[in-house]
Amino acid sequence: MAVKLSHTTVWVLDQDAAKAFYTEKLGFEVRSDIRLGGEDDTSGVRWLTVGPVGQPDAELILADTGMGHDPETAEQVRALVAKGALGPGAMWTDDCHKTHREWSERGVVFMSEPTERPYGIEAPFRDDSGNWFSLTQRTR
Repeated sequence: MAVKLSHTTVWVLDQDAAKAFYTEKLGFEVRSDIRLGGEDDTSGVRWLTVGPVGQPDAELILADTGMGHDPETAEQVRALVAKGALGPGAMWTDDCHKTHREWSERGVVFMSEPTERPYGIEAPFRDDSGNWFSLTQRTR
C-alpha cells in the first residue's frame, strides 16, 4: 500500500495576507479557496490551500489559528505563530542562491544567507506570519 503526504497545515495570522505572500512572493498557486458552510457564510471555516507550481500532489493548508480549536487554544497557537516559534518544514530548490536572490527581491525575509551545511545549501526564511522554513538545495 502506497501512502503519500498530500497536505500539511501552516497556521497563519491572516489568511488573505498569507495567500498574497505564498502566491506573490513565493510563486505558489492557489489550489482551494472555499468557505466550508457556503461562500456567503463568513462564520464558516475557510479552506485555503496553496502549492508549488509543478507539484500538484503537495498542498499547504493556510489555516486560521482558530480552525479546529477552542478560543483559548486558538489564542495560544496565534501567540506561537506571532512569536516565530513554529517551523512547518523545508522547501527544496535546485539552486538555493538563485531562489534566495529572487525571493529576496520580492520581499521575502531570510534569517541568513545561503550557507553550506552537511546536507546541502540552506537559507532559512520566514513567512508573513512568522513561520520559518528551510530553503534547501541538496548537494549530496
